[in-house]
Amino acid sequence: MKVLIVGGSGYVGTHMARHLLEQGHQVTVASRRGSGPLEGVRYVVADATRNEGLLEAAQGQEALIYLVGIIRERGDQTFQQAHVDGVRHSLAAAKAAGIARFVHMSALGAARGTGSRYYETKAEGEELVQASGLDWTILRPSLIFGRGDEFFGGVLKGLVTAPIPFIPLIGDGHFVFRPIWVGDVAAAFEQALNRPNTIHRSYNLVGPKEYTFRELLLLVRDTLGSRKPLLPIPLTLMDWVVPLISPLPFSPITRDQYLQLKMGNTADPVHMRNAFSLEERPLEVELPSILSAKRLVGA
Repeated sequence: MKVLIVGGSGYVGTHMARHLLEQGHQVTVASRRGSGPLEGVRYVVADATRNEGLLEAAQGQEALIYLVGIIRERGDQTFQQAHVDGVRHSLAAAKAAGIARFVHMSALGAARGTGSRYYETKAEGEELVQASGLDWTILRPSLIFGRGDEFFGGVLKGLVTAPIPFIPLIGDGHFVFRPIWVGDVAAAFEQALNRPNTIHRSYNLVGPKEYTFRELLLLVRDTLGSRKPLLPIPLTLMDWVVPLISPLPFSPITRDQYLQLKMGNTADPVHMRNAFSLEERPLEVELPSILSAKRLVGA
């Protein structure tokens, strides 16, 4: 199948493009950079948020996968542009190019009325897809882990390795998550392309095990070989501090990310398992390579 990935030059997109190639698909990746690391992939310049180059990229394609997404707003990159405008433009390009199959990456927790602009714009994007008249499937991953991810290899590793004698824990860290391996996410998208029973359906993508935020921090700490203690930061203090530091460019957490963290991110995997055949690789298997298996000296 000839597949166009919109927003496919990043972390998830590169994993997905590689998996699609391995399964015999012809892959075109459209992104603002117009380049990427994989041989066998056709990279083209396009900007879904500005509706530039999309129609040209869509010509001759049989399916479109929409992956554009950001976890925090920076400069002229906004949730509205990435999660709503880009979706609208990609749907229009698909229709104009005669592409019927549209597989959309949303996010677990996407819903109106959450107070999170990330979740609410993701929900608005879903509504556009559902009303498009195309043969759509919506997939909502939980936290995605794998080599190159920002959460485990960036945020949590940063909390553990920060040059302070403790690891800050938000509240008591009871928020529950069910992270999923990036390889399973790629497999679900590829399988959706070939399974007509997934058309006009939405699926939550989650991993095989639930963890509290505290458990995730401890898992990263232990994998890195650190012995630092966790220091709980009261939510009452976080509720006051986060809105103050959130607008700052160097803020480690935004107000939106803080709201999402307190909500947790988990779901029942039964519906997903009935639709897809996934490995469901555990976090513990991949974490050493995500963290580069570096031991902390003197920690």
